[in-house]
Parts: sequence; C-alpha cells; structure tokens
Amino acid sequence: MGEVLSQNEIDNLLAALSSGELDADQMQDSGDKQVKNYDFKRPTKFSKEHLRTLEIIYEHYGRLLSTNLPVYLRKNVQVSVASSETVIFSEFSNALSNPLILGIVNFQPLGGTILVELAANLGFCMIDRMLGGQGDPLEKSREFSEIEMTIIEKMMVVCMQLMREPWKNVVDINPVMERIETNSQFAQVIAPNDMIALVTLNMKIGEVEGFMNVCLPFFTLENVMDKLNTKYWYANMQEQNEEDFEEYIEALIRRVDVPVKAVLGRSQVSVSDFVNLQIGDIIRLDTDINNDLNVYVGNIKKFTALPGSNKDKYAVRVTSVIREGE
Repeated sequence: MGEVLSQNEIDNLLAALSSGELDADQMQDSGDKQVKNYDFKRPTKFSKEHLRTLEIIYEHYGRLLSTNLPVYLRKNVQVSVASSETVIFSEFSNALSNPLILGIVNFQPLGGTILVELAANLGFCMIDRMLGGQGDPLEKSREFSEIEMTIIEKMMVVCMQLMREPWKNVVDINPVMERIETNSQFAQVIAPNDMIALVTLNMKIGEVEGFMNVCLPFFTLENVMDKLNTKYWYANMQEQNEEDFEEYIEALIRRVDVPVKAVLGRSQVSVSDFVNLQIGDIIRLDTDINNDLNVYVGNIKKFTALPGSNKDKYAVRVTSVIREGE
C-alpha cells in the first residue's frame, strides 16, 4: 500500500504518458528484486494465515453481495476479492481521494470500529439505479447531495448487515453504521501508525467497475486473532443434518402463499356484448354441467374437482390429483 498513488497522481501520470512526456518502455521494471526494510519497532501483526482467513470470509461476503444487491439495483452485480495486505493506517488514508464514500462501522461486540470505503463511481451508479436510471456513473466527479447521501446510507446499511453471516464462524458480530464521511480529512478515526488488514473487493455493477476497501484495525480484531486461521474456521462450520435441512426447507415452503383457481369454463364474446352485459345475462361456457373443473396452482393444472358450496361460500371438491408428467 506504500506504493499506491492517489487519484490525482494517477491522473497526472496518465496525462504524461498520453502527451509523450514519459516513455512506457523506460518505466518498465528493471527486474531487480525490491527489498523492504523490516521495522522491529513496528512488527507485522497480521500473518499470512490471518490474511488468508480474511480472504475466505470476504469471498463469502462477496457472494452475498452478488446475490442480494441485484434485488435493490435490478442489475447484475459481481464481487470478488482482489487482494489482502497489512499496512499502517496512514498509508491507507493517504491514498484516499475526494469525494469518497467511507463508512465508519461499529464492529460490536468487538471493541473499536472498521472502515468500509466504496468507490465514488459505484456510489453514483447505485444512486442512478435506485432513482430509475440506467446506472451510468458521472462523467465528472462531484460532491454528493443530501438526498444522494440518504440513498447511499441505506445501501451501505444493507451491505453491513450482510457481513454478519461470513463472520459467524469466528465471532457473532452485529455491525452498526455510525456515520458516512465523504471527505478523507474526516477519516482519521484510527491512529496513523496503527496496523490494519486491508481487504480489497472488486465490484462490478453492470458495466461500472470499482473497488470496495475493508479496513480492519488490529486493535479491533485483537481479541479474535487466535480464531483467524483456516483450521479453526473450517472446524467451526456448522454442518446441518440432511434430514433437518429438508425439514427446515419444507417449513419455509409451507408458509409460502400460492394462488389457487378453479376454472368453470371458457367462452368468447365480442367487445360490444361484454360492454352491454347486465345482471341475469347468461354466458355459455365450453364445459358440460357434469364435467369436472380444472384447478390450477399458479399456472399449473394440479387437480380436477366438482363445484359446490360450503355454508355461504362457493367451494370445490377435489376428485383427482394430476401428477407431474400426466
């Protein structure tokens, strides 16, 4: 993260390349191995095993975003883990550009907060979709209005609630969105020299692509660091008995309402006859009075039945069940 450029530096570099001031061939890596100095006063507190476990957690989180966000945005959403690394907070905050969407999340019951940064172009894309547009980002970035921030806040709350399930095998969290900042100057909620784990998600909404960065400070995760290993994570995955799972699915299905209709018969009438229908008029149907009625569940013919009444209501008595394939 120390070599990450700000957005202004990236724009200036691209402009220099396009104008010919810089030669791309001269900028190629010389092939020498880069050596980084190790600071014993500030040791790395996240091991590769910790980062790998965080990647597994947020791969699960990405799948949840991919399946839940299309319900709100009505557009295909693809989310994948791009990278994970450990840096100090100042390196992360220095790379932020304005405007930005930075959610400050209380990671209850763990002490402290985490930060979730969403690229501005993804934010404008979400706003456009929520307001009935095509989901196109702005050509020129600008500050968010109060109405737009209200929409973004609701979408960020949805994203935070989806984080509960992936973390369940480590700790049962209840993330609460404290506030959203749009200026990087107000993002200094963590000490500059504190170590953080930074998980970067690549998010694509339709044709719009950008990054979501999840900043996890060490002091927030300190109490569960021993649980951030793949062995513990897999050992605590809840394996449900197949029969219990079937009973659970069946219980959910039983509460679903489905439309059921009994068709007395069909007839064709002209528009003029239909407009002039009066009480007492007779419509001739294509069924006999002694024939069974077809009963549909949704649009599928499922039963045959005889018409009748039950107390003061019309009713039908099922005479046969139409099996699948009949």
